[in-house]
Amino acid sequence: MSMGEAHRRITDYLNRFSDAVSSQDVASLKQLLSFSSNSPSLLSLADSLNVFQDANRLIKQSDNYSPFADITVPLFRSLQHYRTGNLVDAYLAFEKSANAFIQEFRNWESAWALEALYVIAYEIRVLAERADRELASNGKSPEKLKAAGSFLMKVFGVLALGTVHLCRSVIRSIETARIFDFEEFPKRDKVTYMYYTGRLEVFNENFPAADQKLSYALINCNPRSEANISVLSQYSNIVQALRRGDLRLLRHALEEHEDQFLRSGVYLVLEKLELQVYQRLFKKIYIIQKQKDPSKAHQMKLDVIVKALKWLEMDMDVDEVECIVAILIHKNLVKGYFAHKSKVVVLSKQDPFPKLNGKPVNS
Repeated sequence: MSMGEAHRRITDYLNRFSDAVSSQDVASLKQLLSFSSNSPSLLSLADSLNVFQDANRLIKQSDNYSPFADITVPLFRSLQHYRTGNLVDAYLAFEKSANAFIQEFRNWESAWALEALYVIAYEIRVLAERADRELASNGKSPEKLKAAGSFLMKVFGVLALGTVHLCRSVIRSIETARIFDFEEFPKRDKVTYMYYTGRLEVFNENFPAADQKLSYALINCNPRSEANISVLSQYSNIVQALRRGDLRLLRHALEEHEDQFLRSGVYLVLEKLELQVYQRLFKKIYIIQKQKDPSKAHQMKLDVIVKALKWLEMDMDVDEVECIVAILIHKNLVKGYFAHKSKVVVLSKQDPFPKLNGKPVNS
């Protein structure tokens, strides 16, 4: 390969990388990062880097390429080592490039490159596995896979609940590996992992798992770090609404602190509490009916629920209430069935209001 051809291939890659970022073309960016695909274009780029050995200067002196130098310079070095089969050095250089990519990702205004971040997480794991095999064959202690695990933990620092399917993909990558010892990771990484996966469990309404993970994060986070401090008074009315079955109080609390809840990423999770508040309200109606006439306690008229909601300044008709009850029954928050002709909910005589996945709400 001539020097001129090598130069052309290197600048072509750099132009494609720069264009992919500027146009937010994640499909192209993913291809440029997929080492393990052994694509002919990446292998030829590695050969070009061996012929034209001044790529670092080319990157740093160009206005188009220099903004991404922290990513591309170690990426090129990693590719060269990968091509020659020096997998330990290939891993070390790729890890440096991956950490630089995360820093850039945090500065971008949107999460357009999340799929590229997932590719990087996959590639770093593949390189770590191959590097460890190389270390073991040379009689050295395999250690790169644990380092890759720490990088995977960092990924959770940039994931948002708006990309749930991508969160699940990364979680599966970690939890199915079975070769990471969770307790060996730094405490900050463990807290971050438990916090974000705990929030995801709440979003999926898996409350026991959420309680376990979020409790771990709370107990182990640094109490002196200002970023970890939450204004708990904002949640006071949320808790009271849940205890009382007061839908009006819940909605007022969400409206009052909407900006803070949105910034901290918990608004959608708190909004999901509305069904539990409905359940609590219906349970209170049931208790009152049982005190008045035990023989009819399990027959709850829909118009009684309508009146209770109107007292709470929630203006709903019978059809809307029927839809809400149907959802509660489907979610196993209420046990019973409809007697449509008489507009009555017939409640189960045994445990008509099941506990929230084993987590009762205090009276």
